[in-house]
Amino acid sequence: MHTEELKQTRTGQVTISSAFLERDVIVDLYMPTGGFSRPSLLLINDGQNLEEMRFAHMLDALVSSGQLQPLLCIGIHAGADRKNEYGTARILDYLGRGAKAAAYNRFVLEELLPFIHTYTGIDSFTQTSFAGFSLGGLTALDMVWHYPQLFSIAGVFSGALWWRTKSLEDDYDDNRDRIMHQQIRNSECRPGLRFYFATGSLDETADRNNNGIIDSIDDTIALIEELARLGYDISRDIRYINYEDGRHDIATWGKAMPAFLLWAFGR
Repeated sequence: MHTEELKQTRTGQVTISSAFLERDVIVDLYMPTGGFSRPSLLLINDGQNLEEMRFAHMLDALVSSGQLQPLLCIGIHAGADRKNEYGTARILDYLGRGAKAAAYNRFVLEELLPFIHTYTGIDSFTQTSFAGFSLGGLTALDMVWHYPQLFSIAGVFSGALWWRTKSLEDDYDDNRDRIMHQQIRNSECRPGLRFYFATGSLDETADRNNNGIIDSIDDTIALIEELARLGYDISRDIRYINYEDGRHDIATWGKAMPAFLLWAFGR
């Protein structure tokens, strides 16, 4: 990532040596240039994808036009062992993936967030949110759900909400074996949380229950239904957009990102 200073946004890149992940983590920073004392903070998994979607210019245009409140964004680059570092930290999937997700949580909570406060000199943020793409979206949702005292918004783009405890060939049941759905179903409402979901009709072709709806959309709608059962207001606390021409790719997530930013951080 090359450093640049736009009208309202300054970019930079740092490397954090993580004891929990036992690797160096590259982090991209998208910082407001106005010297605001309490901007909002957005962490983004798979931060290596942000430059391709021209995230800095997108963010700068929204802030410069007055549509967006001051916002500090942190793009966390995924590591080589992404499928183990991402996932649901308390429950492994049926192949044992997510084995390092608890360590990733500790990296975010105990290494990344303290670093951000020290590096920026900002003691507290107006609100702190977490977003991600695909498996990174599931990870962001899992963290927001389990740390509502820290996070207020989850942004889930083509989330890997199929993450499950059983193979489809091993007596799998949607109502029992989808991990994130079960975690929410077995929890109580966390007041104050908000959730943004985006999918694409061309995310995939899989339709495991043969109902004519691809799994990506099915799993997202089912998760929203679980949140609604807990008492979240679909019109106030949850936003879901499906892009008919959307695919499981960076171009689609880049197209969806401005709508999320305006919903979450708009003036």
